Amino acid sequence: MIQVIDNFISKYDFNILKSSIVDIPWFFGTISNGDPEDELLCEELNNFQFTHIFYKDYQITSDKTELIIPIIKKLNIRALVKIKANLTPRTHKIVKHCLHRDLDYNDSYTAVYYVNTNDGYTLFEDGTKIDSVENRIVIFKSDMKHTGTTCTNQKNRIVINFNYF
Repeated sequence: MIQVIDNFISKYDFNILKSSIVDIPWFFGTISNGDPEDELLCEELNNFQFTHIFYKDYQITSDKTELIIPIIKKLNIRALVKIKANLTPRTHKIVKHCLHRDLDYNDSYTAVYYVNTNDGYTLFEDGTKIDSVENRIVIFKSDMKHTGTTCTNQKNRIVINFNYF
């Protein structure tokens, strides 16, 4: 089951998040984590993004976590696993990254929160496509294979990925 919710947080909270997120520390890295089950859909040269980890290994890892508290409060979270923001720069044509599962537990969830509207999207293994629309969230079982893309009509595509039980 894939659930899509538009206007997920209040306009006030969203405007604070959107105006502040570009100024947080971003770190360069690859998208595919090397899992042999991951199917890389792009050239290795395009397998990169910038990330900011808010929460990992049972601890807050960012001093900017207050930006995402409104999202956390609205999700039905029993236990957090990881929260990570992804920024992919604009490309001349849409680049699909790698099909992957966030977690292999069938009772865990992934929520992808879209910070900006652009022509990028989240693509699921079954062909379902969720467009990047600001203040939208898509929630699904973490063991569903999916991938993200770049965008061509904005400077970047920014999403925040929540993994939780």
